[in-house]
Amino acid sequence: MSTSSARPAGVIFDLDGTLVDTGYLHTVSWWQAFEQFGYTVPMARIHRAVGMGGDNLIEHVLPERCTHAEEITKAHDVLFATWHATVRPLPGAEALLRWCRDERLTVALASSSGQRDLDAMLDVLGHPDFDVLTTGDDAEHSKPSPDIVETALHRAGLSPDEAVMVGDSVWDVQAAAKAGVPCVGLTCGGTSAEELTAAGAVETFADPAALLDSWRDR
Repeated sequence: MSTSSARPAGVIFDLDGTLVDTGYLHTVSWWQAFEQFGYTVPMARIHRAVGMGGDNLIEHVLPERCTHAEEITKAHDVLFATWHATVRPLPGAEALLRWCRDERLTVALASSSGQRDLDAMLDVLGHPDFDVLTTGDDAEHSKPSPDIVETALHRAGLSPDEAVMVGDSVWDVQAAAKAGVPCVGLTCGGTSAEELTAAGAVETFADPAALLDSWRDR
């Protein structure tokens, strides 16, 4: 399945931009939230930071110290919630999750999102079967810190060399690397294969469907 000859016992999936098509919705929601508090930030800069936890994203995209970080994060959450009903799964996402379960792999979902957004994403995915769910509330530090990945490993009873992570952002790749877990990158969140590879992704694919096709053939 991965570039390693050993078959992983489990897969850790990011959600936003990896299994559900939300990367650009988060970008717009953050852009609007920043505007509410007088910060004009180019959308391209915001998009490149999506995948981080909100605390790290704000610090990353603003050139000056922000005194409204908590309020901006809350505004983003409210704005993003207005998109919940329009969110769709990315191609092959549901089939990939089912295949992992059929292959008796441990499935962990690890996202920096809060519980309300996660509930909406799981609804979009048809409430898939999984073993472990970790949220931003389960980690002291958000991505690119490895906390969420390490929490998923611990709860799943997996060692780093027994798992592979699937994510769409360089922050997913970096978080996985810090936890000692190889990461497969998907470009469906808007980050190029070249950027994901440069960050340390062991392989890249267009979307969950392309990844599933590859895994089925191995």
